Amino acid sequence: MSNTPETLTNFQQQELLMYLTRPEGGPGKMRKRLRNYTIILLMLDAGLRVGEVVKLRRGSMIFAGHFIDSLVLPAEITKGNYERTVPLTQRLKIAIQDMHTNYWLYHNVHTEDFAFYSRKKSSPITTRQVERIVSSACKEAFGIAVNPHVLRHTFASRLMRTVNIRIVQELLGHKQLTSTQVYTHPNNQDLTDAIESIEPTEYT
Repeated sequence: MSNTPETLTNFQQQELLMYLTRPEGGPGKMRKRLRNYTIILLMLDAGLRVGEVVKLRRGSMIFAGHFIDSLVLPAEITKGNYERTVPLTQRLKIAIQDMHTNYWLYHNVHTEDFAFYSRKKSSPITTRQVERIVSSACKEAFGIAVNPHVLRHTFASRLMRTVNIRIVQELLGHKQLTSTQVYTHPNNQDLTDAIESIEPTEYT
């Protein structure tokens, strides 16, 4: 059995995000889809663990009316118990701005409140709820139920193709480099990309 982590293909990533941003349903349903989209992007584009996502406070992403360029994860919410900083992709920045305008302001969410909650803003959404959100969205988007950790694996594997392993280690919050080295093994997407790179562009 391969030790290479399971990841989403480029096609699956596109299908998942397209599904989550489809303009359908009433305002309440659209706000919920925006929340789910942002949760999934935090794992897919910033590599957060499920346990870190559910513990995020609104003030971690927008403070005193200012939107962030990098997400600072305080030590008390990380698995390794030390602070780390993750720069945000453009689409994640936009998702956070949309959350502020269409979700947090609508629900009167304060700085100290959890960014993602179920019923009470003082109580975070559970990891089990996030698992259901991810599993259901992936099944609807491309027909396969997926564990949230696959999104983090996908983030790490994408990084490994372009940056130094030490940078990946820092962004993932791994204490030991050996935890990051698993992403040096090629996955199915790497194999597909390799074959596509030698495909002739024209046939004679």
